[in-house]
Amino acid sequence: MDLSSESPDRPTAPTILVGVDLGLPHFDAELEELGLLAQTAGLQPVARVACKRKAPDAALFIGKGKADEIKALAEELGATEILFDQALSPAQQRNLERHMDLPVNDRTLLILEIFGQRARSHEGKLQVELARLQYVSTRLVRRWSHLERQTGGAGVRGGPGEKQIELDRRMIGDAIKRTRERLEKVKKQRNTQRRQRERRGAFNISLVGYTNAGKSTLFNALVKARAYTADQLFATLDTTTRQLYLADAESTSGAGRSVSLSDTVGFIRDLPHGLIDAFQATLQEAADADLLLHVVDAANPNHPEQIVEVQRVLHEIGAAQVPQVLVFNKMDALAPGQQPRQASDLFELEGIAVPRLFVSGRTSAGVPELRRQLAQEVNQRNGDAAQAPQNPETHETTA
Repeated sequence: MDLSSESPDRPTAPTILVGVDLGLPHFDAELEELGLLAQTAGLQPVARVACKRKAPDAALFIGKGKADEIKALAEELGATEILFDQALSPAQQRNLERHMDLPVNDRTLLILEIFGQRARSHEGKLQVELARLQYVSTRLVRRWSHLERQTGGAGVRGGPGEKQIELDRRMIGDAIKRTRERLEKVKKQRNTQRRQRERRGAFNISLVGYTNAGKSTLFNALVKARAYTADQLFATLDTTTRQLYLADAESTSGAGRSVSLSDTVGFIRDLPHGLIDAFQATLQEAADADLLLHVVDAANPNHPEQIVEVQRVLHEIGAAQVPQVLVFNKMDALAPGQQPRQASDLFELEGIAVPRLFVSGRTSAGVPELRRQLAQEVNQRNGDAAQAPQNPETHETTA
């Protein structure tokens, strides 16, 4: 067991972080990302435990021996919660809580909690609520275990506790249905707004990337907006769209055009599928974009793995075929010896060479070059659309 103690003067919610190495390539042995997520949610890690297993234990995920060690450690440090880096099944979660006599949660619930704290728009709140309801619906036995003490009797409606669980399950099912219906209305409104942009011939660019890559900071630098930024995971969840004016680099008159630039929610490793489904309306901005600005935190040593994770999510939401420009951000955070030799080059992304630019959203270094690259991309794609063969009967471009 690899154990490292955190700062002893943490004031609230002492939590033990647990990660299990199952032989997967992305295992975070230091549990750094889980620690950042925990702090973002208001928890205070007091210790980190990493162990190896060939496969998860069916009952306790980590096995009885490790569970006993973590229980003893929690008693020693006064921890009030155990947090796992991997997703736990409802049965494993319930068994661990009974074994350790402490609340046990996993990465999925932690991300849901953060999203619930950060959602601001009506749509964002609905999306988080739907994902939370879907998660809780599979854990009713754990959440309502106190009902097992109830007993039925003459004149008692609902019978024993098991019957109450069925009633709660039905109530949550109804809540899921209502939330889906409300989200569907919001989705129709978004589609209407999207069609209006299409009729105006708007060129749509979406910022995508791993959480905390600096998308919102770069968004502010490009459009002079005041979107909320912070050095933390999931600082912003709601999509923000602004008009970005791009001067035509080939024109001597200063002519150009405006495009729509959208700042979207950041991605993360093991993003719960329920959240991907719930945020489909928001993530649709990326799938329907004409161009994606894939923002990468160049100062993060794990940025190659983060690029792979973003590509995986783009495939899930149907945006893998949208052209990309790779933006290596936070160059101001790199040491002098790590600075790139040139401002731009080509980067192979899933077998395709895409433009890559090096910028700093915080200092605006490289942002003018990024604007020129975007103007070239817009001109090129507009030119390709104009030269596409026309269907003589419908006067529409053919694929």
